[in-house]
Amino acid sequence: MDKIKLLQARRAGVLAAGSQIRKAISALVDADSFVELSGFSFSKNDFYDEETAGEGVVTGFATVADYPVYIAAQNFETLNGGVSAENCAKILRCLELAEKNSLPVIYILNSLGVQIGEGVTVLEGLASVLLKSAKLHGVVPQFAVVNGEVYGQSALLAACSDFSFFMKDAVLAADSPFVISAKSGKNLPKEEVGGANALTKANIVSFEAEGMQDVRTQIGKILSLLPEYSAPVVENGADLNRAVPALNEACSADALIEAVFDADSYVECGKSFSPEVRCILGRTGGIAVAAVVFDSEAGVSLNANNIAKISSFVEFAAYYNLPFVTFVDTLGMQADIATADSLAMKNVFKLMESYDLLENAKIALVYKKAVGLGYTLFAAKSMGFDYSYAFANAKIALFDDAKGAEIEFSAEKNADKQKLAARYADETADPINAAKNGYIDNVIEPQFVKQYLIASLQMLLK
Repeated sequence: MDKIKLLQARRAGVLAAGSQIRKAISALVDADSFVELSGFSFSKNDFYDEETAGEGVVTGFATVADYPVYIAAQNFETLNGGVSAENCAKILRCLELAEKNSLPVIYILNSLGVQIGEGVTVLEGLASVLLKSAKLHGVVPQFAVVNGEVYGQSALLAACSDFSFFMKDAVLAADSPFVISAKSGKNLPKEEVGGANALTKANIVSFEAEGMQDVRTQIGKILSLLPEYSAPVVENGADLNRAVPALNEACSADALIEAVFDADSYVECGKSFSPEVRCILGRTGGIAVAAVVFDSEAGVSLNANNIAKISSFVEFAAYYNLPFVTFVDTLGMQADIATADSLAMKNVFKLMESYDLLENAKIALVYKKAVGLGYTLFAAKSMGFDYSYAFANAKIALFDDAKGAEIEFSAEKNADKQKLAARYADETADPINAAKNGYIDNVIEPQFVKQYLIASLQMLLK
């Protein structure tokens, strides 16, 4: 028997059983960099009475934008990407290697659920994979690419990942969307149950991707910002003394982000979930930072969702030793029944637990409002901020203008309420009052924000 020809035939069979997923992997990784693991792994599926080439999953290692990574990709061409016990064992081996070598993991997900006929055995397999993924949280970065329909427990890998990319027509759900829709008394298409636009409150959709090239670019940019995989400070030609006079006239969140971060250096994660809180990874003056920018016309009121989003982001910054910066335009807790009867207060303490993990620089900039709990959580020195500063036209107060004026000037019954609110802002909410007590280190002109931020980061960076 010609063993070479036999090997070639066997290899051709394996490649044929996963041609589409291999194309997806090739589009994601750097050219000719993918090396497969357990390439000839087979098992007998008793229910379908057939041997399954490759276990319905392709695993291996490669480079993405020159960064080494491990990849576990579900193969929808084999039994609809159905998960089996051996399928899970193959993924687990890949995750163990990622842990051993301290390298990121990329999941490419596309599965309709478990393979029928394996019973509890496949559940044990899933338990081993999910537990390992959970243990890798904060140890190595995990990325999930939702590359089609993903139902059942495989969807939890996206929830456990630090960043999830939804490809066009991707659908993710813990059960069949049709079952979920029916049990909800509706008849919705699957996209309206588990599509990226339907999951605006799940905090799972980090990015919507146009294609694998887009995913590769974003993963490369994220890894380039993490000190464990790239330099915490790089020389990128950024102007360290750049002033932006237009910020003195008006300062929107968009204008602030553009002014502070070096060109083409930053990514915004999870835009669809609580969009009033913008989570940015980027560089300023070549220094990698994680930043939360509050974005609202009248100041962001806090609720269970936006606090949870911030908490997850702070936790990520802590795990990967990034300096953390808040750009504050924040009020107190949202005053409504839904927020009162929610996890909002519990999530506040989850956020403070996440703060306690931060060991690098922690900087607060009040660029509009820091009112009540908004000040306490995101600007207070006693919350652990190393350096706090405010724009000259910012407002720092116990109450927002209208409520504060009502309390502060209660004796002036017939006075114009708008004038009283303006007076409260000028006299009581002026950030110079906080600076007098040492709570704000500096009150600055908006146009010089990048200079001050870089200077403070250079002194505090660990």
